[in-house]
Amino acid sequence: MLFFMMGQRGFHAARMRLRWIACATALLLLGVTSAQIRYSISEEVAEGTVVGNVANDLGLDQSTLKDRKYRIVTSTTDPLFRLDANDGNLYVSRKIDREEVCERTSTCEINLKTVLENPLEVHYVSVEVLDINDHSPIFAENDTEVEISESVPPGVRIPLQSARDPDGGIFSVQRYKLSPNEHFRLEVKDTGEDGKIPVLIVQKSLDREIAARHTLVLTALDGGKPPKSSETYIVVNVLDANDNAPVFSKDVYSVMLEENCPLGTTVVKINATDLDSERNGEVVYSFSNSVNRKFFKLFEINPSTGEITVKGLIDYEEREKYQLEIEASDKGLPPLSAQKSITIKIIDLNDNAPEIEITSFSRLIPEDSPPGTTVALISVNDLDSGLNGKVICRLNDDIPFNLSPSLQDKMYSLVTKSLLDREKQSHYVIIVTAMDAGQPSRSCEKTIAVVVSDVNDNHPEFYLSPYTFYVTEGNNPGASLFSVKAFDSDENSNAIVSYQILRDSRQDSMVSFINVNSETGDIVSLKSLDFETLKTFRFQVVASDSGTPSLSSNVTVNVFILDQNDNAPVILYPVSSNGSAEGVEEIPRNVNAGHLVTKVRAYDADIGYNGWLLFSLQEVTDHSLFGLDRYTGQIRTLRSFTETDEAEHKLVILVKDNGNVSLSATATVIVKLVEPKEAFAASDVKSAAKDDEDTNVTFYLMITLGSVSVLFIISIIVLIAMQCSKSPEYTSKYLQETNYDGTLCHSIQYRSGDKRYMLVGPRMSIGSTIVPGSHANTLVLPDRRRTSEEE
Repeated sequence: MLFFMMGQRGFHAARMRLRWIACATALLLLGVTSAQIRYSISEEVAEGTVVGNVANDLGLDQSTLKDRKYRIVTSTTDPLFRLDANDGNLYVSRKIDREEVCERTSTCEINLKTVLENPLEVHYVSVEVLDINDHSPIFAENDTEVEISESVPPGVRIPLQSARDPDGGIFSVQRYKLSPNEHFRLEVKDTGEDGKIPVLIVQKSLDREIAARHTLVLTALDGGKPPKSSETYIVVNVLDANDNAPVFSKDVYSVMLEENCPLGTTVVKINATDLDSERNGEVVYSFSNSVNRKFFKLFEINPSTGEITVKGLIDYEEREKYQLEIEASDKGLPPLSAQKSITIKIIDLNDNAPEIEITSFSRLIPEDSPPGTTVALISVNDLDSGLNGKVICRLNDDIPFNLSPSLQDKMYSLVTKSLLDREKQSHYVIIVTAMDAGQPSRSCEKTIAVVVSDVNDNHPEFYLSPYTFYVTEGNNPGASLFSVKAFDSDENSNAIVSYQILRDSRQDSMVSFINVNSETGDIVSLKSLDFETLKTFRFQVVASDSGTPSLSSNVTVNVFILDQNDNAPVILYPVSSNGSAEGVEEIPRNVNAGHLVTKVRAYDADIGYNGWLLFSLQEVTDHSLFGLDRYTGQIRTLRSFTETDEAEHKLVILVKDNGNVSLSATATVIVKLVEPKEAFAASDVKSAAKDDEDTNVTFYLMITLGSVSVLFIISIIVLIAMQCSKSPEYTSKYLQETNYDGTLCHSIQYRSGDKRYMLVGPRMSIGSTIVPGSHANTLVLPDRRRTSEEE
């Protein structure tokens, strides 16, 4: 260990001692070098005082301190020391008050941690702040009065107030001295950490008639050289002797007091006398120390008159009787006293409302619970006594519950008195009222919320019955067509509805391709719908809940398939022997304008606009010779033939429907011009062949028209049945197209609500309008009945 003596700096002289521990020892721990040195410095040195050169004491190179960021690591914003990285000195940053930094400690050490980087070094510096005698002892009061009876014997000890010195160690209070006096002497008691306490001792009997007051000077001195001191005056007042105790005027005190009486109410007034004179004969009243401290909040006593009054709330239910011990003391020194017991009995009033307690409460009650099922046990209590504590209970009206008295007093059972139905009312608020028999009567209420739990007693119900849907043909297999929905008035699992299709052998074969999503009710078709194959079908959906046992209900679903333009026109004439739409027509060269060359016949399996066919000339050798009726398909001559006209003409006829996306077919007619004689001969042969061909075409047309008519009749029957089962006005009828021009046409009219709809063929009625989104084959017809009503 090495000690260094440091010089003085600033206006205060500073003694500094340096103790360097393990200066030459370097600890290598995880690559960190560590060392520790100690300094000492007196308190109150000036700011900027050098504590020591840490760099030299640690053997550090001063030229590298700044680059290695030599610094003190601290978390305080106002540190006591600072480290100069230029010269390695440790400086005082501000004036240090040892009593502030290290209050009430014998040794004041301040530990600093210094750090260098590259490589990392940590050095610990401990600075001991040495105490100086910069404070004087201080008494809390400049003078103290002490009262001593003249009858006290010598040797009585009176502790005095001690002085306090912020300095520690030898500079704290070391001794006391008392001014010379023949009646008193001073003794100092050492209490260790609490310092020294002066004790005044009576060494000679006092005589109040000779000296009624003694004034003493108490001096406290610390251990400094020279010592610092302070003084306080001790005034001793000699009191007269007291030899008579007070006497109460009654032997027994007992009173009655109503509970809840107003604050300040007089309970009783006691009286005691003392035969002594002056202060020794003045009587002071108080509660004895044996009285429960809680009673001090309820009662108070006038120390001069002995009157006891109410201070707090008096409650009979908390305590029926109070026993107070009263003490009467005179003002003698020492005082003499006497005790007397007072009994206060409390009179009960009806000041407590009944209390209701709910036990064994079943909040959930199944709706199928039989009458008499216990919901809760109810106990009532009233802290009052007699009639004030007798309680009657009742329930609110219009609830299916009763209160059933128990064998035990003030106990009731809350029971059901009729069957419950959760779907009608799922919650009940029961108000229990308890009323006592006091005057005036007091009451209280308790609210009980009862929830009726669900039982699976309701079948699922569909929002519509039956369901009717219109579905466009050509749907994607597996895609949702429409949905059915059902609800269940029950709750939780009893209200979870699943769906399935009711299947039997009598249903339409299409139903076997229909599936339903069991959770959502979405209906899907596993195959594409075709209007030309099937116009309508029906099936039944079963909705089942998840209760135990499960309940279910059925609904009928009627599906009408709407036509799309998915069929191209089919050429019926001309048709060649190989099946292609080609034909040869021979006409005389001498025919006039307007001569019927031939008629192109075509058929479209679609209906409405999708089946309405239009004809046009796509290719012709001479536009001036032939004309085509766009509606009938008739080809006629436009003028007479001349010698310069070619003998053979090719006509390509385009037949297309009127769908949104039009489909078409073509037919080729070769017209040959012949001389009249050849034309006549060929006409006979052709006429016979044509008769056979027309016979076959007529046969096919009859079969087609018959099939369509049967389907229309079935649709009419279904629509009429739906009209009879539904509230909205709904009519259906088929309109036969009378003017058939070679194109097969058909149409359907029906009414739904306030609108009339029509699926049309080639010819539409005047005043009809197309409904957007109807695929151009549905019309809305003006409602003549409504028009007439409005007129």
